[in-house]
Amino acid sequence: MLIGIVGKPSSGKSTFLNAACLTTSKVGDYPFTTIEPVPGTGYVRIPCVCKELDVEDNPQNSLCIEGVRLVPIPLLDVAGLVPDAWKGRGLGNKLLDDLRRADVLIHVIDFSGSLDADGNNIERGTYDPEDDITFLDREVVMWLDQLIKKGWTRISRTSETEKIPIDKLLAEKLTGLQITRVHIKKALIKSGLNIAIPTKWSDDELLNFLTILRFIAKPMIYAANKIDLEGSDDNYQRLKEKYGDDLIHCSALAEYFLRKFAEKEIISYTPGDSDFTILKPDKLSDKDQETLEKLRTNILQKYGSTGVQNLINRAVFDIMNVISIYPVEDQQKYTDHNGNVLPDVYLVPKGTTAKEFAGMIHQDLAKSFINAILVKTQRRIGEGYELEDGDIIKINAAEGH
Repeated sequence: MLIGIVGKPSSGKSTFLNAACLTTSKVGDYPFTTIEPVPGTGYVRIPCVCKELDVEDNPQNSLCIEGVRLVPIPLLDVAGLVPDAWKGRGLGNKLLDDLRRADVLIHVIDFSGSLDADGNNIERGTYDPEDDITFLDREVVMWLDQLIKKGWTRISRTSETEKIPIDKLLAEKLTGLQITRVHIKKALIKSGLNIAIPTKWSDDELLNFLTILRFIAKPMIYAANKIDLEGSDDNYQRLKEKYGDDLIHCSALAEYFLRKFAEKEIISYTPGDSDFTILKPDKLSDKDQETLEKLRTNILQKYGSTGVQNLINRAVFDIMNVISIYPVEDQQKYTDHNGNVLPDVYLVPKGTTAKEFAGMIHQDLAKSFINAILVKTQRRIGEGYELEDGDIIKINAAEGH
């Protein structure tokens, strides 16, 4: 799983990555601060089952802070995209190619309207942030169109003359983009195209199909960034009804500020919280105190969070549709072989079976799978049982594995 962080220059992508991962990616209010894609590790937030079981856990592959489990997820900040990047403008197709591995995209947008289409500073409120949504959606679609058009005549003719399904050929063409045959089939059905005669598809029909495919294979959610600046909330309220749950308020800078102080143990704050507690007021300057209080009033109390964690959680749980599973070896003590309590949590696709999950832990476990136990209920399950979010599972395998 990989989340791509996209947007035009200076929209706040690097700050978002810094906040989500506590990295130090270069930040600046001028175009192309980020040139190369910057990887980082963010976290999804889930209630830890330690509270439900009333045990003190000892996480190994994740963090647990007062019953909140933070599970690692890779992020990638891509350099700023500008209109007509697919034609090579700005840093061009290189940036779009950086998105190949991403399963879902978080589009960070300056909602104060103080940047033009290329990311240059202009008078606040003079640019409509919805234009960013429109242009970046189009960039990704046109990038796909450009890739498909290279060899389309051969692909479409081969499909018809050799009776090879067009979705199979397209899947082979797009395999490096994390676009699957299942994605393509869904898009073809929704587009209503006649799959028997792809040579007859018009350019507009092909573009419509790719627009649908982008929505399915490279889903995008929108971060209404800089939400605390004048004019941002007006734009957010205006567009919220249209974009619904895919548009989430955001202040990446506020989140970074909070996490830095939490890292230094000056405040108590867990990513996604609606408030914080000052632990060491003597370590804060008057200016820091003032900033924190403004942050509390104008962002946390008004919106319930900075939005950064909400965006990551929506990308993972709602868009990628995954669930969290806890494997253990000792079903009575909830431990691994080293005695760690609830040591690991895995993020897996919804619908994953017990045997498939065993294979995710180790291939040999799947090969030697006998059955599994749902620890909370002590119920024994077979290989085809579909796991549910929050399950704690013990895998029983043949001896020697």
